Amino acid sequence: MAATTTTGLEHVLPLGSRLNERGALEVGGCDVTELAREYGTPAYVYAEDDIRARARSYREAFAARTDRFEIVYASKAAPVTAIYALLAEEGLSCDVASGGELHLALAGGFAPERLYMHGNNKTEAELAYAVECGVGTIVVDSFDEVERLRRLAPGQQVMLRVTPGIKPETHEKIATGQEDSKFGFGLDDVPRAVEACESAGLELRGLHAHIGSQIYELSVLERLAEVLGGMGDYPLLNLGGGLGIAYTAEDRPPSVDAYAEALLSRVPDGVTVLCEPGRSLVGNAGITLYTVGTVKRIPRVRTYVAVDGGMSDNLRPMLYAARYEAQIADRFGGSDLCTVAGMHCESGDILIRDAVLDDPRPGDVLMIGATGAYGHAMANNYNAIPRPPVILCRDGHARVAVRRETYDDLTLRDR
Repeated sequence: MAATTTTGLEHVLPLGSRLNERGALEVGGCDVTELAREYGTPAYVYAEDDIRARARSYREAFAARTDRFEIVYASKAAPVTAIYALLAEEGLSCDVASGGELHLALAGGFAPERLYMHGNNKTEAELAYAVECGVGTIVVDSFDEVERLRRLAPGQQVMLRVTPGIKPETHEKIATGQEDSKFGFGLDDVPRAVEACESAGLELRGLHAHIGSQIYELSVLERLAEVLGGMGDYPLLNLGGGLGIAYTAEDRPPSVDAYAEALLSRVPDGVTVLCEPGRSLVGNAGITLYTVGTVKRIPRVRTYVAVDGGMSDNLRPMLYAARYEAQIADRFGGSDLCTVAGMHCESGDILIRDAVLDDPRPGDVLMIGATGAYGHAMANNYNAIPRPPVILCRDGHARVAVRRETYDDLTLRDR
């Protein structure tokens, strides 16, 4: 059976996805309509081999160009214990942006010395937890944080988060490198920050910067390497992540090879380069399954296809006007222009404004691709909706990595 080449979505869906003999989508060898019946909807479904393959592609792309590199999983994209475990097995390091992500990374099997702790406002409790756990490197983000570490952990290995004054072409809410940013030290403050770390007894390993997410324009990464490389003789430069992925059939993101080439092209000799992919490791590895509940055809206006999820399981369309594409899971194609609406009590709860579907009907399983990054991470309980499960698929076998929440879970913390 051929892959899903007729849909134009083959580079959006997980690697190895195909339409089976019934015309239903298979992910990781599992028929997604059968997954919907067994595990219910909404559900996040990942192809395990896709995640592993993308991790290897990063390691191979950098290894082909240098022996001084480290690939660090930006785990905010999908903080799932089972995914941490996969990427630890693939030899990656990991960055965490909170005490909670630190807890999950350790539970997933990452050695603490392979962890980098980020955050623009780490609490004293989080820093103490990181020090107690033996986190390898804390990425210092402010003078206040230097003072906290002076008290808590003289001798701690750190990197300085630098705001390089570079703004990529991406949504303003996921741009991080411009001068007006809550993250890091401005270029003029870096010398003073270096002195502060030295006087606090911290071991400064190098500089870190991140300019944003969902980046297609690789020249900005070359500029980033040039800026950090020109700031002094540091053995370690962390040039962030941010490589974009394909959310729709028309998206054509750069390859990992091209990304590695751009990142390394301006780095000084003898420097070890760190790279922090997140979205590009897990985004296309995951899809979300829904069940169609109602179809409202309003003449001369719009057809609404309402599903049993929405802004509680995928907040990105509401936050960033993020674009996705959908298919009826066992009837790819079609010609009906529809709006895929969520079930929440908000007019803005729209997942896709213009989806082309094949005669959607109540009871259909609807699939949205490229939801592996930030779906589970941003999931919430708006309207007291229980959060979906995370299902990992490989070689035709599915396993529950995170179970579905229940109504009882919603009152678990009540007193």
